[in-house]
Amino acid sequence: MPKSIKGRGTAMTLANYVELCKVRIAVIIALTAVIGYAAMAETLDGPTLAVLTLVMVLGSASSSVFNHVWDRDIDALMKRTRRRPLVDASAADRRRALIFAALLLTAGVGLAAVALNWLVAAHLFLGAFVYAVVYTVWLKRRTWWNIVVGGAAGSFAVLAGAAAVDPGLWGLPLLMAVILFLWTPPHFWALALLLKDDYRAANIPMLPAVVGPRRSAEAILLNAALLVGAALLPWILGALGTLYGVVSLAFGLRYLLVNWRLLQDPEDRTRARHSFFGSMVYLMGVFLAVLLDRHLPGFWN
Repeated sequence: MPKSIKGRGTAMTLANYVELCKVRIAVIIALTAVIGYAAMAETLDGPTLAVLTLVMVLGSASSSVFNHVWDRDIDALMKRTRRRPLVDASAADRRRALIFAALLLTAGVGLAAVALNWLVAAHLFLGAFVYAVVYTVWLKRRTWWNIVVGGAAGSFAVLAGAAAVDPGLWGLPLLMAVILFLWTPPHFWALALLLKDDYRAANIPMLPAVVGPRRSAEAILLNAALLVGAALLPWILGALGTLYGVVSLAFGLRYLLVNWRLLQDPEDRTRARHSFFGSMVYLMGVFLAVLLDRHLPGFWN
């Protein structure tokens, strides 16, 4: 993928701007919002889902672009990120990227307010703000609590999806927001186990770069246990049915086993990789459980 080269006057390309948007993350955020919508809706409305998906992609992309601009100095120090578009970009390209981020957020929030409702727009803005400002600017370079607090950004996505159905419904959406909040730390700590040397090189206090593999594996397992327990609350409290509980628990037990194995050998990169991808499998399992429980009528309910 072509890059801007500092001092040579090479302009940012369309491919560069797409890369700045971190499309994979934007899709996950949009999917999270869709699950929030599906959990509350009696039937799934195609146009509403399309608009919700679009506005969430726009909001996520805006904060990702800002993240690229703000972190260009530390990106240059890490092997994984040193070839990102803005690392060697000119000051003019960085200004254009900031304008691009502002336009994306404005379009997303504006469309959400007009086509959906004000609460969806508010959650969209707050999610982008937490990721871009609270996490990226305030916490990321200061404390290992960075991703713990920053994980709230994903929680706003599920709240936005639920608000698209009815802004007055809070019980189940809040329980799902807690699930997303607790999911983020073990997911990123597992990745940081694989990239701890990069984080140390950039002086970023991600947990594995601060306390080492064993204590990180302990923290991952503990957080995973809290996560699996929290994910059962919608079943225990009657907000979702037995089918959700059974499927969620099955995926949860698998995820706990993966992290128990990591604790037995925290230095093993393969086990850290299994933990990282296992977190995504678990989240998809919880999402699947919600969809099956809410939209598979007459089965175990």
